[in-house]
Amino acid sequence: MRDAFGRAITYLRISVTDLCNYRCRYCMGEDGVQKRGHADVLSFEEIAQIAAAAASLGIEKLRLTGGEPLVRRGVADLCAMLRAIPGIRELGLTTNGGLLPALAPALKAAGVDRLNVSLDTLDPEKFRSLTRSGTLDDVLCGLDAASDAGFTGTKLNVVLIGGFNDGEIPAFLRLAEKRDLTVRFIELMPIGCAAKWDARAFLPADAVLKAAPDLIPIGGDGVARLYRVPGGRGTVGLISPMSDRFCSACNRIRLTADGRIKPCLHSAEEYPLRGLHGSELTDALRKAILSKPKEHCMDAAHPSGALRNMFEIGG
Repeated sequence: MRDAFGRAITYLRISVTDLCNYRCRYCMGEDGVQKRGHADVLSFEEIAQIAAAAASLGIEKLRLTGGEPLVRRGVADLCAMLRAIPGIRELGLTTNGGLLPALAPALKAAGVDRLNVSLDTLDPEKFRSLTRSGTLDDVLCGLDAASDAGFTGTKLNVVLIGGFNDGEIPAFLRLAEKRDLTVRFIELMPIGCAAKWDARAFLPADAVLKAAPDLIPIGGDGVARLYRVPGGRGTVGLISPMSDRFCSACNRIRLTADGRIKPCLHSAEEYPLRGLHGSELTDALRKAILSKPKEHCMDAAHPSGALRNMFEIGG
């Protein structure tokens, strides 16, 4: 289905929980998340029903997010349910990687096609400070477990934070040189806890090109500009929601864990879907798609218009 601006909407991101085993400083407060009641979160059956209705409107790609999706018990069973929906061509999952050593084989067996792993520093002490829990070794072991389970094309998502990890750009590039993965540098966005951060924390993605002018451009994949490290196995991606909006190519909508569709990450607009079935459900999805704005209004002087934190929406 196309939205009011002619964009084909083919991608649904699904938050299965707003809980997380980490407490990343730009994402949530030190006290973590106020837990919802079991009845306040979509069941697997409800998620599958909504995904099937979305597929009937042209959604071809699903991605599970959180919070941290792997803290949701039985998430591999949900993956199998979603992968079986007619019309779904790709199922991905975004994770912080800490639980992959135990779950990567089950996710692969359930039909997950691709993984995105979030990792913002390769320094153990910085990792502990940023996440307030977990260890860097957990994530690195998770990357190895994903590879051992047969996952290919894994993407490593690195949020660029001025004064924190900009000095680690060369170290991340060495990962792309040695491993068969895409290291994607993502501009920090003023949403949730990060909305009040000092302006110096918000770096343009082109800071990577200044640190590594020998990167070879190889095109793009929609939201990311892609580069190759000379002589390396993997690739590098730059995602610039702040300095170079890609709204004109946006093909996604988002489903929150409590059952609301967000046509745009940075808009306050949401459409409740719980309790809807059949034509009522597809009509609500159609209405949400047609209300997708032309572009977001977020920049250095104007924080995101979303009324939720990222962990409540899905990364």
